[in-house]
Amino acid sequence: MKRNTNIIPLSRDHHYGLLFCWKIRQGLAKHIDLSRIQRYVQYFWEHHLDEHFAEEETLLFRENTDPLCLEAKEQHSRIRRLVMTSRRSGTWIDASYRTLAGQLEAHIRFEERQVFPFLEQKLTKDQLSAVGAELNHHARSADDAYEDQFWN
Repeated sequence: MKRNTNIIPLSRDHHYGLLFCWKIRQGLAKHIDLSRIQRYVQYFWEHHLDEHFAEEETLLFRENTDPLCLEAKEQHSRIRRLVMTSRRSGTWIDASYRTLAGQLEAHIRFEERQVFPFLEQKLTKDQLSAVGAELNHHARSADDAYEDQFWN
């Protein structure tokens, strides 16, 4: 699917989000100690996902009250609550990680297949250019430099 160049950085983030989900699932399949997966969830949230959600919400969804954008924001809230619950409790069971990976993957696919194509049609060329300029203004690190590669 051809993506407007101005929102490609967000789609690239989605690729790394899908890898995050895969890594969680690999860790569970290998029966890795859940505390190791927990530390990775916190790392990925703090270094990637939290900022990505904030960018989408401020650059793409702030002015939009369309059902697709509202649903994307609600999905962000649900995923954010899952991560915050994990932070507070400090312990999860396998099913919690499966839920997080499943919700994030479904969310990414929803944005890529429905929300982004909709916004590419709805937003003006100038609006898309402003989004692109803002995204390019921030230093982006796709590097997932997490040292404990439990998924290998």
